Amino acid sequence: MTLHHFAEVARARCRSLKMLTFSVTLVRHGETQYNRDKLLQGQGVDTLLSPTGVDQCEAVGRRLSDVPFSHVFVSNLQRAVQTAEIILRNNAHCSHMDMALEPLLRERGFGVAEGRPKEDLKNMANAAGQACRDYTPPGGETLDQVRLRFKQFLRVLFQQMLDSHDASKLDDSSSATGSPDDGLHGASIHVLVVSHGAYIRVAVRHLVEDLKCTLPAGLKPSQLFSPCPNTGISRFVLTVSRSGPESRATLTAARCVFTNRKEHLEELAEKEV
Repeated sequence: MTLHHFAEVARARCRSLKMLTFSVTLVRHGETQYNRDKLLQGQGVDTLLSPTGVDQCEAVGRRLSDVPFSHVFVSNLQRAVQTAEIILRNNAHCSHMDMALEPLLRERGFGVAEGRPKEDLKNMANAAGQACRDYTPPGGETLDQVRLRFKQFLRVLFQQMLDSHDASKLDDSSSATGSPDDGLHGASIHVLVVSHGAYIRVAVRHLVEDLKCTLPAGLKPSQLFSPCPNTGISRFVLTVSRSGPESRATLTAARCVFTNRKEHLEELAEKEV
């Protein structure tokens, strides 16, 4: 092996060991009239936000206005797209950023139960002798199928993060903002993901149970896995690296910062009083 060849191998190995740490902020879409009426939407019912939902999105947009998102991934259903548009419009750093519409982020499919009252789904689950959250109506997606979609999204996300940021930016936290407890400090890249309630619940379970991410001290499981409210915010900090001869992106560390935050909705409740 020549000295030049040895140097090339060493550089390639160095590149394969590079790591990138970034935050992922998950936001559920704002309220729709179907949400208000307690009707299942899933994938087959593609509605816009209600007036209350628009107000919720303005509120979460203000809450996230100082986060310099570098990537935005959004379910391609209207309620999620409209939510992301409002969040970006309120953002001080990326108001004109293009979003990536991602079918992998669509809500869980509820088959024949879509468009029907949630109570119908409970009755169908009871008749089948199953818990409602575990029950799959005819034509719907199982929880494992939803989890697989999220795993596929993570693979796309990890690879794009490493491919989008050159070596000079890897492990560089000089542009980090925020305080240590909000998950922004120590990460130079920030990703916004806008999706749906049932999907986010599955995503959080996968990150916590399967990927074994670390949890905030004192966080109760009931808080961690509780249903995400409309425009609820969850945040994780992930570290990925290149590995193997094909330099595939691999998760090397994961930390849950918080789940299902909704403090931004308190101002709306005060206005209604």
